[in-house]
Amino acid sequence: MRSPRPSFALALALSALLVPLTGGCGGGASGADGPKTVTVTVGYQSKTINTVTAGTLLRSLGYFEQELAERGGRDGVTYKVDWQDYATGAPITAQMTAGKIDIGSMGDFPLLINAARGKELGQPTRLVSVTGYNLRGGLNTIVTAPGATYASLADLRGKKVSTSVGSAADGTLVRALQRAGIDPASGIQKLNQQPSVGASALQAGSADALSQFVAWPGQLAYEGKAKALYDGAELNLPTFHGVTVRQKFAAQRAGVLDDFLRAQHKATEYLRTRPVAAAESVAKETGLPPEVVYLYNGANGIATFDPALRPELLAALKEDVPVLKDAKLVGDVDVDAFVDPAPLKRAVPQAGYPAAAPARPELWLRNEPATRTFDTPAALLKALKGAGAAAVRAAYVPDAVTGTPWFADKAVWVAEGAELRAFVTPAGAKSYVDRHGGSGARIVGFAEAEGIAS
Repeated sequence: MRSPRPSFALALALSALLVPLTGGCGGGASGADGPKTVTVTVGYQSKTINTVTAGTLLRSLGYFEQELAERGGRDGVTYKVDWQDYATGAPITAQMTAGKIDIGSMGDFPLLINAARGKELGQPTRLVSVTGYNLRGGLNTIVTAPGATYASLADLRGKKVSTSVGSAADGTLVRALQRAGIDPASGIQKLNQQPSVGASALQAGSADALSQFVAWPGQLAYEGKAKALYDGAELNLPTFHGVTVRQKFAAQRAGVLDDFLRAQHKATEYLRTRPVAAAESVAKETGLPPEVVYLYNGANGIATFDPALRPELLAALKEDVPVLKDAKLVGDVDVDAFVDPAPLKRAVPQAGYPAAAPARPELWLRNEPATRTFDTPAALLKALKGAGAAAVRAAYVPDAVTGTPWFADKAVWVAEGAELRAFVTPAGAKSYVDRHGGSGARIVGFAEAEGIAS
């Protein structure tokens, strides 16, 4: 057989040189895009609202596209972003290990599964930044139906509890049950369900409790469809969400990864400096009530947003590995090898903020561009009553022990003379009263607490 003519061989060689420009990023480039188009595929969770700086908010602000447009102007490539929305981290990991998603965001437990699956399937991934975190674990909550009479986790023994196995909320459930002396494997009937399915099961009565991550517990409580039974912050173990990237993509498109991290940092700045506007934007994009978004992402919200790979978060990640191993969801995970701080240091050398200050009571009034903060729960309740219900969008108060913010009218209140304290759960309030009964501490209703404050 004769060799190809020189001109044909030259054409093949030139075509080969163009391959890096048309593939290697998610689904690559379609023929309609042309020979110099790169598509970057980003997996995110719109309803998991403490990932918004790498997902929902970032997408709405267009910062990543702006960074890529500037890069394209320099290198002559057209960059496109394919945003793919998922309910949990598991499908993002499945798509990443199939080479179809380049960058994804998910919670700490799913991140470990992401690391394990990537290594097993020859598509290793790396943790490159954090989105939102809570140093005590307050991002996860166990809730029950509003009319349920359960007073503590001990009452869930033998009951049906819905969660998403392998999620951060499942990790909270397992640890909380263990501390309560309940075997997570046999002490309850665990229902492995997507968050929306679990929420419906709770309302239908086919689940006795629901353990889920941000923003499901807050949303259900706000809508009067659930009440808190266990505050994840009682574990006093950090929980967070972060950004993971396929190692091959990070090597081939280091500059694009830098662009993403710079864009994430800009979105973080926007959220931290304009929390009300950010909450309104995320609410519009997701359909969640803005008051629920603000509970988690507000100026005194449950989540603190900071892309830095803080050492206490990475230490907590290592403590999560045994929990997943016991559940036979992963084998050994080398956390140190999974974490790669170099891209963030390269892209945003100044990344990082001071540790979050203790949350303060906060009041969000209608027709006001900013919220009001208060030094004490009593001051909040006095202002709340004075404003009138029609003028109030939401009032938030931190738990007296864990610091977890909660809706003031959904909290459990304790009066100790003229002093008022709020708690996320009945068990938290009862524990305080049991310790301070001698000083007259007692549990009171919200209306009575308002009366004491005024």
